[in-house]
Amino acid sequence: MKNKLTVADQLLKCPVQHSLKFIGGKWRMGILWSLKNGCRRFGELKRDVLGITEKMLIQELRHLESLDIISRRVYYEIPPRVEYSLTPRGETLVPVIENIVSWSYADMGESGIFS
Repeated sequence: MKNKLTVADQLLKCPVQHSLKFIGGKWRMGILWSLKNGCRRFGELKRDVLGITEKMLIQELRHLESLDIISRRVYYEIPPRVEYSLTPRGETLVPVIENIVSWSYADMGESGIFS
């Protein structure tokens, strides 16, 4: 009798599904793109990622932090300051996102979006 993998098991072993944990969703690549050049504060991220609500930004930052993609540094001063930055693991995603951005620019040009 063969040991068949369930659909859930197959998805867990799929590299595309694995990568989507990190860059999937509406907001994650925008957050990572904003952080690629260094530390950002919450308000800066909110301005950089157009259309994201505070609640969703908090949720996505927590998710990325739990995956060790970003780090959160709290400065105990008045007023309190919190900065977010890419971890070494998160920095490995920058070339991936840069390739997606390059492809998007090329496709947008071919589609006449820049006309």
